[in-house]
Amino acid sequence: MSSRLLFVTGHLAYPRLARMIAGFGETARDWRICNIGVKVAALMTQEIILRRLPRPVEADRVILPGRCRADLGTLSREFGVPFERGPEEIADLPVYLGRGGAAPDLSRFDMRIFAEIVDASTMSVTDVVSRARKLAKAGADVIDLGCLPDTPFAHMEETIAALHAAGLKVSVDSADVAELTRAVRAGADHVLSLDEHSLDILPQDTKLVPILVAAPHGDLASLQRAAAKARARKIDFILDPILDPIHFGFADSLARYVELRRLEPMAEIMMGTGNLTELTDADSSGVTAMLLGLCSELNIRHLLTVQVSPHTRRTVEEHDAARRMMFAARADHALPKGYSDALLQIHDKRPYAATPDEIAELARELRDGNFRIEVADDGVHIFARDFHRVAKDAMSLFSSLGVEKDGAHAFYLGTELMKAETAFRLGKRYRQDEPLDFGAACDKIVEDEARFKEIGHTMRKKGSDAADP
Repeated sequence: MSSRLLFVTGHLAYPRLARMIAGFGETARDWRICNIGVKVAALMTQEIILRRLPRPVEADRVILPGRCRADLGTLSREFGVPFERGPEEIADLPVYLGRGGAAPDLSRFDMRIFAEIVDASTMSVTDVVSRARKLAKAGADVIDLGCLPDTPFAHMEETIAALHAAGLKVSVDSADVAELTRAVRAGADHVLSLDEHSLDILPQDTKLVPILVAAPHGDLASLQRAAAKARARKIDFILDPILDPIHFGFADSLARYVELRRLEPMAEIMMGTGNLTELTDADSSGVTAMLLGLCSELNIRHLLTVQVSPHTRRTVEEHDAARRMMFAARADHALPKGYSDALLQIHDKRPYAATPDEIAELARELRDGNFRIEVADDGVHIFARDFHRVAKDAMSLFSSLGVEKDGAHAFYLGTELMKAETAFRLGKRYRQDEPLDFGAACDKIVEDEARFKEIGHTMRKKGSDAADP
């Protein structure tokens, strides 16, 4: 038996919602819509719902618009039925309902991120700890201290101690065995990288977990000998066959990872993704998604990241988002699709919340002079009572807005219309008075969003008084 759903909405959204519900066919036979009697659904308050929603509620779940800020717990207790907040846009309702109303669980992951500070030896201890805290906040589990050739790291021991005091795990990355020996003695959690010849620097009872590499590079037999030697000494280890850059052995290195997993089905394996993210002029989010998809299939649970190039400045956040998405999809035996938009930074899957016809219908229904802005596949729409213009560029709209003598309103409309034009050109979702969502590419600051909405509301009201179209 299908779940009985009750959708609560307002006058303007009701016709569109009704058409969408009808389109679900037999699935929606027990679904109903309640027009609560307000024009804009997002403006319904908890008090309005308590006063106007008929009782008893003959439904298993009540779904409110995503922008309705009523207290769900209070409403659920008052009506004796679970209330939930649906998506902000009607266009997103099919996907929302397709998952039974439950958001994907992105709290789980099984890959650890080693975030390298490549120039740690040239930084002060205070600066290393400061950067490490930022990397940990972005998702790093281990801070990797990079050592530079011919650059002394006299304060390595002090740096390791300071990072441990800050509650952080530490690895040291060096091609110099002497530096790695110092790191071992200083209590590092990991060292990168040892091979079958240099593994002897570890004491017999060590708790340190080394990352083992082949010597020479690419020789899996050497890597397996190093693993066997570590096992014989009862030392835990992580194997790294090394990911090579494109045109410098990339395809062969991918084959090595596949072969290593076949040869060592239970071993812990690391992949350093920087040779792709740093050395390829492409947005790193897509590169990261592909590489972590491979890691997910091969059960590679350790990731070495680096963010030196400006275009990779969010790579730790991207790795964190990707590992969560891949875990959820693998747990569901599903494609990594429909779980998270964090890596959809430039283009959105569903960029337009409404069609041009739906926006035109909404414009005809308006009875006030406040400007509304929407984006559809034909361009940027701005409309109010008895006013509706569409353009593909924001500048061409200015002359018809009547705000030449209202600087504050003109500034507000200028920023909103340029944001809308950017969304139209990129194919991103636009929401008036809200920042564009670039996923993991930038931080979401709730306070700024609230301030953005407050300013937008003030400017729109001011504009409706000063320049009624």
